[in-house]
Amino acid sequence: MTLVAMPEGAVPLVLGTVLALGALTLVLSPLLSGEAEVRAEDEQKAAAEAARIKAARAKRAGREEEQMDGAVAALREIEFDRETGKLSDSDYAELKTRYTREALAELRAADARNAAAVPVVVAAMSPADAADPVEAAIHRARQNQRSCGVCGPRPEPDATYCSSCGRYLPGACAKCGTSVDLVGSRFCSGCGDHLAAA
Repeated sequence: MTLVAMPEGAVPLVLGTVLALGALTLVLSPLLSGEAEVRAEDEQKAAAEAARIKAARAKRAGREEEQMDGAVAALREIEFDRETGKLSDSDYAELKTRYTREALAELRAADARNAAAVPVVVAAMSPADAADPVEAAIHRARQNQRSCGVCGPRPEPDATYCSSCGRYLPGACAKCGTSVDLVGSRFCSGCGDHLAAA
């Protein structure tokens, strides 16, 4: 067996190259293996699952405020997670669509319950008040005033939504006095008369 002689200074060069390749492999191995991407995907899935579980718990609880807070809180949470890079754009779009739909359904159901709880009161004028033009004007203004089930009477006579909480303000048909509780109604459900556009 014959040994091949190496040129002088080749051993440190070979050792340096081997050490450099080892260090490069050690540094690049997480990037090449995709471990960082897998970890980020796992965190996104965990955040999405936590938001889904939180919304499901809120639904099961059956309390209106907790439900509404659950859907709105879930929307806030996924917005935060997206801004901090925990959610991908596709996951964010899917979750936002679902939780927005749930939050709107909850708000509409709460508005319907509040509108049903607030009775429509039409005050009759006495003959003496009808003769006084100031009292007649006050009476007309009170008839045109809308009232929010949560915030009370609103100062805007032509408001469709409450300026404090944003809930739909139920109205009444000018012709027959039937309560109009549905958002965007064009015709009275009592007499069929065309309602004024809001």
